[in-house]
Amino acid sequence: MSAIYILLSISIIVAIFFFIVFILAVRSGQFDDSYTPSVRMLFEDELVKEQTELTNKKTKKD
Repeated sequence: MSAIYILLSISIIVAIFFFIVFILAVRSGQFDDSYTPSVRMLFEDELVKEQTELTNKKTKKD
């Protein structure tokens, strides 16, 4: 029974450690996407074309 308490406490400590590392990474901006916004305007026409095709199909069904 004591082995369960030891393993449980170790797993909680490891989980807290990884959570703290994750929070620090988010605060430092490691997960910020700086590439997609600069490229989004290049593909905007395709997205608009797809949306108009979808709306045209919906209006034809009605």
